[in-house]
Amino acid sequence: MPYKGKRRCFGEYQCPKCNRKWMSGNSWADMGQECQNCHINVLAHKQRPLEKPDGLDASDPSREHPQHLCEKCKKLGRYCGRVRW
Repeated sequence: MPYKGKRRCFGEYQCPKCNRKWMSGNSWADMGQECQNCHINVLAHKQRPLEKPDGLDASDPSREHPQHLCEKCKKLGRYCGRVRW
């Protein structure tokens, strides 16, 4: 069952064109991220709330979120991680 929450979540992605895989702590329900190789929008194949990373959250908080690849950032016109609900 896809994640339907309104808050930011943890998502796992895989590009259907080049098979590139990535994870993001800036994932949103029904919003994709662009594959940096193929430049196509990809929806997460798995999402869960940030408070339950299941040990797979290997994200580095100091690493910058690629806003130019994020559908939510593009829609907002700014960094999506600062959205407060």
